[in-house]
Formats: sequence, structure tokens, C-alpha cells
Amino acid sequence: MDGDLNMQRGSQVAALTPTPTRNSSLPFRRGGFGSLCEALDYAARGETGLNFFEARGRLLSSLPYRELRLKAQTFARRLIGAGIARGERLLIIADTWPGFCVAFFGAQYAGVLPVPVAVPVGLGAKASYIQQLSRQIAASGAVGVVAPDELAAYARTAAQGTSARIAGSMATFDALPDGPVDLRPLGAEEQCYVQFSSGSTRAPIGIDIRQDRLMANIDGSIARQGLNEDDSGVSWLPLYHDMGLIGFILAPMCAQRSVDLLAPHDFARRPTQWLSLISRRRATITYSPSFGYDLAARRAQTQMPAGLDLSCLKLAGIGADLIQPPVLNRFAETFATAGFDARAFMPSYGMAELCVGLSFTPRFGGFKLDRLGKRDFVVCGHALPDHQVEIRDQSGAVLADRQIGRLFVKGPSVMPGYFGEPEATARVLKDGWLDTGDLGFWSDGEIVVTGRAKDLIIVNGRNIWPQDIEWAIEALPRIRQGDACAFSVESGAGEEVVVLVMSYVGDAAELEALTGSIRQTVKETAGVDCRIELISRKFGLPLTSSGKLSRSRAKAKFIAGGYEAGSAPAKMAIAGD
Repeated sequence: MDGDLNMQRGSQVAALTPTPTRNSSLPFRRGGFGSLCEALDYAARGETGLNFFEARGRLLSSLPYRELRLKAQTFARRLIGAGIARGERLLIIADTWPGFCVAFFGAQYAGVLPVPVAVPVGLGAKASYIQQLSRQIAASGAVGVVAPDELAAYARTAAQGTSARIAGSMATFDALPDGPVDLRPLGAEEQCYVQFSSGSTRAPIGIDIRQDRLMANIDGSIARQGLNEDDSGVSWLPLYHDMGLIGFILAPMCAQRSVDLLAPHDFARRPTQWLSLISRRRATITYSPSFGYDLAARRAQTQMPAGLDLSCLKLAGIGADLIQPPVLNRFAETFATAGFDARAFMPSYGMAELCVGLSFTPRFGGFKLDRLGKRDFVVCGHALPDHQVEIRDQSGAVLADRQIGRLFVKGPSVMPGYFGEPEATARVLKDGWLDTGDLGFWSDGEIVVTGRAKDLIIVNGRNIWPQDIEWAIEALPRIRQGDACAFSVESGAGEEVVVLVMSYVGDAAELEALTGSIRQTVKETAGVDCRIELISRKFGLPLTSSGKLSRSRAKAKFIAGGYEAGSAPAKMAIAGD
């Protein structure tokens, strides 16, 4: 089995060197390609590429674009030789490993649509993960499944009784004959891959990503971000999520940039290693949702990396969830002595149905706030060129500046629809306009996002943002970011606000005091009474594949009684938590 694809550890690893930031002779191109294969053909003429690091910052594997192209084309010939037809689908478990990139681009050269899917999350999730894989195989009609070695058995089990004819590790596909067949790369105007959405308010669904729409978004995004030949990136974002896949694999390749990759589970174990890699490798670009910046800042309170120098960072993107100003301020204050400049923050807004990015603030312009009512919101910048955005009220009328409504988008990077789901497509697409499901308003021509429409709490005709309640609770002592979830349910007296809080364990008096603090905080923040359910952290709150809180799933579980029995914190000493 190929050593790079399996990220072998040992003496071979010690001799590895990462790819350089700049190409010595290949002229820099800021996109402008018709397809991913065309872009990789160009990038492969240089020395840049992808580097894979482990939790302690050791380089595990280096994959220059020229090597990626060679391996991908070999993989493509094996797919073709195995009888996989053009347009068929290949499911790829998108762990952060070189094999994912080889399989993804190999599918492109074979004319096969890759379908990146998530890795298992948490312990004891084997059965549910295999079931999820089976559903994704069925939804995409995949004929093959590629997995890292440690998940190969899961893939084989999930494939049983489905359309998948071949499933297993990279060794399974390496064993296929590499015959003299003609490649049949996916070109401009054709399909590109199927992206399963994160499912923050509904079950995950496949998004039909097209080459031309992806390239339009990549070209617009890297132009707005001002990428240049001196840029390189560091990312821990999952490759099954659009911000990780497009933002740190596909777009950098289209600009011939080198990227250093850290697996999400390694980031969770050692969040400051993300910053150490930026410092050591002198990277200029990174990206994260709010919780990533928050986790790194909190961990640095007790484990600040020695010699950390973040003065190289020129673009610290922020997106994928509602942006929290206190988190950005805390991160900037924590790492100011390490050279971090808050002007590097680049708020943005987007979603998988738009091939990730719709709006960005100027590079090295920092973030700014706009106050509407009693709430400060982070401004997310101007929409990409050639994209129209309307903010509409419930009747469909277009709203003026500083009026909150639902965001609709039309433009060259809007998806054509959901893969094999015409009814779901019809619900969100009409006359080329995409209903994003998000709420927001205009601020002097820039987009401000205020939250998901389905998450909005309405009590006696008054709109309440669940994030306001959650963030206020998370500011209480011993409560962490991500520990609270607020939503409303119908009751005999109308809408009732429910708050779920992951709590430390303690005795009855301590938990009663905590409940009282939460109730008072909600009253002061939102002016409403609420029902409070303290739940053990071992049960957790449901998250999407991108790590965002799924209020809809939490609400459904609450309604079904899933938080009533056996989920309360144990009555034991706090010191034992």
C-alpha cells in the first residue's frame, strides 16, 4: 500500500519536507479555469501542494500537486477499468488524509462524481454511522465507497445490500488493474461532485455541485480575498464540509497555493496546535467558525504555545455560524502579545448551496458591527460580483435598508438543485432565486446575517434570537460555549421557551442555584420565562456535520422526551467533573 496514502509513521516520515509557499517558475494564476482537472493540470507544473500534520505538529505526509495529479490519474484508470461508468458516483469518507484527495481528483479524471461524507463523531456511534453511510449510498446511488484503513470495515458493512459494488480501504482500489485506458475528465458545464449539506435545520441532503458554478464561486472568492503568490494556508476544517473542501483544498489548488492540514479531531485535542502551525509555517491564511477561535483562546489561557508568532497571519476568516463579537475580541486580546492583528479578521457569509462563499469583507480590514435594536451584529461584507441578493418579508416584498427579512440569492454559483430531490429543490429554488433560509438585513450595501429563520423564537408577536439567550447563559460561571440551546415549543398557553443546558455535575443545592441563575439570565436577556432542562455533557447537544448546533434536532428530541429521563447531571461533587 502506498506510504503517503496511509500516512506511515517512522523513519520515512522524519525525512519528509513540506511543499514550498511559492513556485520557482510556474506563473501565479488566480483561478480562471474551466474545471478542477484543468486547474490541477496547471498546478501540477509547480512545486506547491498539500501537507498533512498530526496533533503534535509533526509532518505526516507531503502531497505536491504534481504527485497528486499522477496518483489521481492512476486511480482514475483503475475506476474506469473496474467498469465504473461516466457519471456514476463514488462515496469517499472525507477524513483528513492524502487518500481522500487522490480519490476525489481521481474520480474527476475518470468522469465519476465524488461524494465526500463525514467521519464518525463520538464514541459508540458505530451502528448509527453505518446506518448513515447506507442512507448516503442510497441517496447518491454510489457504486463504490473509499475509506481510510480504520473505517474500511464500516464502509464494507454499510455497502451491503446497496448499489455499491466495491467498498473498502485504498488498498482495495489499489488492487484494481491499472490498464491502458483513456481518461475521461469532467469538464466545464458538467457536474462536479455531490455535497451533503450539514443539516442544521433538517436532515442532510445531497447538493448538486457543477463545475461552472464551483469555478465561478472560487474565482470570485479568491479575488475578493486578494490571494497572491506569497499566500499559504493552515486549516483544521473537515473536508466533508464546504468551507474545508472548497476553502482549503479546491480553491487553493486553483491558485496554486500550499496548504497545511490538521485533522479536526487533532484540533479538538490540541486547539493551539492550529496556531503553532501558522506560526511555524508562516502561513498567511486560515479560517474557522466562532467556536474554533473561542476554543483556541480558552486553551491558551493555560497552554499558551512557546514562541508563538502570529504576525504572519493576514486573513483570519470567520464564518459557517453566526459570528460572535465577544469571541473575536477575546481571541484578539489573547493573542495580541503573539503578534496577532485584529485587522486580519475577515467575516463572511455563505452556504453549500452557493458553493460556499457569497460575501466577504475587505482583506485586512478587520470586522465591524452594526447595532439594530439592542443587538450588535457583525457585518459580512458585499456580495460577490454578478450575484443578486434580496431581503424579503413574509409576503415576498423586497425590504429596504436595515429591515430584517429572509435572504434570497441569484447568481452564477447558485446550485441547480438537490441531487435526485426535485421536491426539495422546488421548495428552495424558484426562477433561479435560492431561498437561503437565513434572516438578515442590509447595512449600507453590505450583508448582515441575524440567524436561521426556522430557529427564530416568537413569543406574543415578539421576535427573540435564540443566540442571545444561549450566549448570555454561556457567559455564566462554569458554563462553556456550546453548552446551551434555546428554542420554543407550542403549549396550551401558547409558545413556551425551552432552554437545554449541558451542566457540570453537582449536588441538588448547586444545581438548583444554577437553574435559578439561568432563569434570571433569560429573564434579563429576553424578557421571558422559560423551561430549563439540565442535561449531562455525556449526552451532549446535537451538532451538524460542520459542528454547528442543530436546534431543530434538539427540539425534536425534547418533544420526543429524550431529555427527560436519565439525562440530568448526576448529584455528585463538582470536583469529580
